[in-house]
Amino acid sequence: MNTAVSVPTDRLPLDVERIRADFPILSTKVHGKPLAYLDNGASSQRPRAVLDAERYYAEHLHANVHRGVHHLSQVATDAYEGAREKVRHFLNARSTKEIVFVRGTTEAINLVAQSFAVPNLKAGDEIIVSRLEHHANIVPWQLACERTGAKLVVAPISQAGELEIEAYAALFSARTRLVALSHVSNALGSVLPVRECIDIAHRHGVPVLIDGAQAVPHIPVDVQALGCDFYAFSGHKLYGPTGIGILYAREALLAAMPPWQGGGDMILSVSFEGTTYNELPFRFEAGTPNIAGAVGLGAAIDYVTSLGLPRIAAWEHELLLHATEELSAIDGLRIVGTAADKASLVSFVVDGVHPHDLGTILDQEGIAIRTGHHCAMPVMDFFGLPATARASFSFYNTRDEISRLAAAVVDACRLLR
Repeated sequence: MNTAVSVPTDRLPLDVERIRADFPILSTKVHGKPLAYLDNGASSQRPRAVLDAERYYAEHLHANVHRGVHHLSQVATDAYEGAREKVRHFLNARSTKEIVFVRGTTEAINLVAQSFAVPNLKAGDEIIVSRLEHHANIVPWQLACERTGAKLVVAPISQAGELEIEAYAALFSARTRLVALSHVSNALGSVLPVRECIDIAHRHGVPVLIDGAQAVPHIPVDVQALGCDFYAFSGHKLYGPTGIGILYAREALLAAMPPWQGGGDMILSVSFEGTTYNELPFRFEAGTPNIAGAVGLGAAIDYVTSLGLPRIAAWEHELLLHATEELSAIDGLRIVGTAADKASLVSFVVDGVHPHDLGTILDQEGIAIRTGHHCAMPVMDFFGLPATARASFSFYNTRDEISRLAAAVVDACRLLR
């Protein structure tokens, strides 16, 4: 009698060695040492499936989209719009009308700032952000405030790097017009309670934008379940190309927003007396888009989906635990950001060693990490630090690479102290 239990494939552990073979760059040698790429928070590597999709588009499909009756234009349009549908499904948006292709998270946030916030703000109005934000989710709102007389209100964080949710809730007033929060902190790895934050904002009738750049590569995102009004992410952090990103926005909000750039493809008719704008989402995609980037992003979504985000999250959590254990054992090393709910990222400082010097020494061992303020200077100011070293992990990283990191940090301390 066969008593074997069938385990669903979405619960099986990842075959990391097989996955690594899908990423040509991981076989690279740096200074004669095998590359350990631990800078995924800045930009992840691309699998062969994405590279092949971009190459196939360039070699066989390339033409401008939406504008031609010839064969290549039509198949390029199909590929481009097919990628939009993959994004819609990936985020569980209601319609492709809610999916706008942009250059990345930064452009998506700027689009909302200029097309949604500025027309709706007046002097004395307030925008709530958190102390954890990347500069891309601070500066666009500051620019909007400068133009309108509104002001930025900052939700505090704890010494663990967690959003102070009660203090956040207390910030709302009759003047609050928008909330903009990161889903996952790029500097600390803290996962914010965005569903709770959105619910609080909506009880006050306030819309919410979520910066999901650090979230979508690691955890499932369902924009309908979250209830967010805007959600932004970048392709290059999701194993896709640079120069492509997504703004999700609820259709009713997009329909009421004016275009923020003018040009081809965002119009239905143009005369010197006036212009009629195109339907959604095209009125927000002026000019020739990054077609190859969209195709590559679609391939990246296919690849990640084939692995399964729950399986990815499970392996990356194991890597996080291993890194936390190994690095915490190093004398004089302090992990910055100890939230109970963290993504696969460890930010740290070492007594007597500047992060930039540490990063340079690690590079000689083939280990790529990020050092600096991580475009999150308010976070560094909160902890009284000029910079940290940041190791950020992906599903293609291994426990051995993390052990190499820890050993190299110990060696660097001997050399630099």
